[in-house]
Amino acid sequence: MTRPLKVALLAGEASGDILGAGLMQALKKQHPNVVFAGIGGDRMQAAGLTSRIPMERLSVMGIAEVLGRLRELFRIRAAFRDWCIHWQPDVFIGIDAPDFNLGLERQLRSAGIVTIHYVSPSVWAWRKGRVKTIAESVDHMLTLLPFEAEFYREHQVPVTFVGHTLADQLPMEPDKAAARARLGLTADERCLALLPGSRGGEVGRLAPLFLQAATLLQQETGPLTVMIPAASVARQQQIELAVREQGRALHIRLFDGQSTDVMTAADAVLLASGTATLEAMLLKRPMVVAYRMNPLSFWIIKSMATTPWVALPNILAQEDWVPERLQADATPEILAADLARALSDQNYRRQFEERARFLHRKLARGADDRAAEVALRLAGVAS
Repeated sequence: MTRPLKVALLAGEASGDILGAGLMQALKKQHPNVVFAGIGGDRMQAAGLTSRIPMERLSVMGIAEVLGRLRELFRIRAAFRDWCIHWQPDVFIGIDAPDFNLGLERQLRSAGIVTIHYVSPSVWAWRKGRVKTIAESVDHMLTLLPFEAEFYREHQVPVTFVGHTLADQLPMEPDKAAARARLGLTADERCLALLPGSRGGEVGRLAPLFLQAATLLQQETGPLTVMIPAASVARQQQIELAVREQGRALHIRLFDGQSTDVMTAADAVLLASGTATLEAMLLKRPMVVAYRMNPLSFWIIKSMATTPWVALPNILAQEDWVPERLQADATPEILAADLARALSDQNYRRQFEERARFLHRKLARGADDRAAEVALRLAGVAS
């Protein structure tokens, strides 16, 4: 029997765990004998990854927040590097988490290990000079968005636009009625989904704000069913505390995960900036995007930004499409007004759905299989 193909992977948060699991499944389909090890979450472990530490130890957002855990993160990266060089994988795939993965990839590439980075950093949006470091760190870049690939080609970095696995997985026409039936909702309920994030800091800052906005919206427009999917047990506990303090006037349904069904069943979505905004777009749900972070982190990021948007739907459309409310602009009053339009303006809703379908078609490219083909090629294996 031939030696198994050894693939090392590292994902640092839930969105990377989704991408990693899909890639692993495609690799197993295209190659009969493959072994996976590294760091990943529940989905990647279910697909066959032996994870060396819990992925949650890497999940941190914001510059000031990272600084507080910098020593621990450096220790984790050094230990992973030493293990990986000893294990000698045929290819290493770093999934998102660029501040952690790119430095690791540079060291592994210097040690002779083939490196792939899956999900481009927002180098086209801020700190464009990072492309030089990326070119030194990775043998190949896999991008989710078409304009990202164009940027790397201009800078002579090997790249493949693979599309987005969510665009492959989600139907072009989501079944709202079926989602409501699964969640025990009636057809005539007016439903608002709140997604305040998956990290503790996000939920702590955004859940009270979102509940205040929903309360104002209900006062102004009538009864609502407010649905909140909790990303974990810890996040559910945070949300329950916020509900007791800020959501007593609301009819609230709290769910253990099930974010896709919750957004599909909703008439509108209020959510934190992040990958969930792309999923809401693919589900054709009018949304309002809000975010608050440490003021120092926000000031640093804003000072280096070269794009005016943070929400992926707006970046894809290259214009102000969905409302983005950041920092001081994220107030209950402003969010409630945005949501009132998303719920009641039928022309706005129709135009939103049409544009979302157009962008969905652009991103549905068979991402898992395309990414697996590149990984096998760089590992020197025919798929």
